[in-house]
Amino acid sequence: MKEIIAVIRMNKVSATKKALVEIGVAGFTATKVMGRGRLVEDLSIIAERRKTLLALSKEDDAKTEKMIVQFLDGTRLFPRRMFTILAHDEEVAKIIETIIAVNRTDNKVGDGKIFILPISDAIRVRTGETGDAAV
Repeated sequence: MKEIIAVIRMNKVSATKKALVEIGVAGFTATKVMGRGRLVEDLSIIAERRKTLLALSKEDDAKTEKMIVQFLDGTRLFPRRMFTILAHDEEVAKIIETIIAVNRTDNKVGDGKIFILPISDAIRVRTGETGDAAV
């Protein structure tokens, strides 16, 4: 058994849920989280993103500009969704491929992370089943 933890963009939550259900994932948990990944060091990407975010903003003030700069320079955390999925070993590759297919963008940054951890045991509270039967 494995635990798959996927941290994704908020705007990809519905598509991710739908895709996981379509491939037969039995269950998962989704939690709102705040965080940030590796800082973007390519100044051209930062400048382009800053320009795009300012254009999307309906307000033209110093506060909005400050929030965008903090977002881009790494001092601000931003919302993400964290999916936790318990899976049988043979299902892991398909789940990972699905999460990647749904969440990959052309933005060159911020598409998320996936972590895979071993699970030593699982217990279904209602029935007391353990191991693979509990998943």
